[in-house]
Amino acid sequence: MFDLRRLWGGKRGSKTQAKERLQLILIHDRSSLSPELLDLIKQRILDVLTEFVEIDEQGLAIDLEQTDDTSALITNIPIKAVRRNTRVL
Repeated sequence: MFDLRRLWGGKRGSKTQAKERLQLILIHDRSSLSPELLDLIKQRILDVLTEFVEIDEQGLAIDLEQTDDTSALITNIPIKAVRRNTRVL
């Protein structure tokens, strides 16, 4: 499972970093999503969610999983609290 915290500067060994980078490259190649596009998708998801809820970023994980014929964006986003002052349309 790929962890966003690690992508954005978490501490880990060079072996782990190299393995995660290789996994990302393989996933991106299979899914035809560029790393930049995947990062943009992840950021927009977080931007929208934070309008409505407070997120625990320590437990945050957003992964792209690949099967033979499909790709899936899998998220685990712990919610600390619901924002009460948000207007619902």
